[in-house]
Amino acid sequence: QLQASGGGLVQAGGSLRLSCAASGRTFSSYAVGWFRQAPGKEREFVAAITGLGRSAIKYSDSVKGRFTISRDNAKNTVSLQMNSLKPEDTAVYYCAGDRNVIVGLLATANQYDYWGEGTLVTVSS
Repeated sequence: QLQASGGGLVQAGGSLRLSCAASGRTFSSYAVGWFRQAPGKEREFVAAITGLGRSAIKYSDSVKGRFTISRDNAKNTVSLQMNSLKPEDTAVYYCAGDRNVIVGLLATANQYDYWGEGTLVTVSS
């Protein structure tokens, strides 16, 4: 089971740090992706990181240079540091995990079997 946390209300230009925690399974071997869904829009890819033993990180063009994904295997968590937030970053953010996502498909939501409940990020202008 995955649980995303850390959302909230922040002004444009501010920062938030989201966390995805896993329970009931060893997280280190899982690829983990962050996706978001804004009101009235489709879910979109944000960032992803491969599991232990592989080293690949992918970002969407819209967040590259502003967001950083990282993992702490000792704590069984994956974090998403979001800086220079913009109103268009407002969305519900979801984390997803799977052991079998290949690097080329990290941005593809249907490759992930495990999803957490989302956390709302609201960026005011």
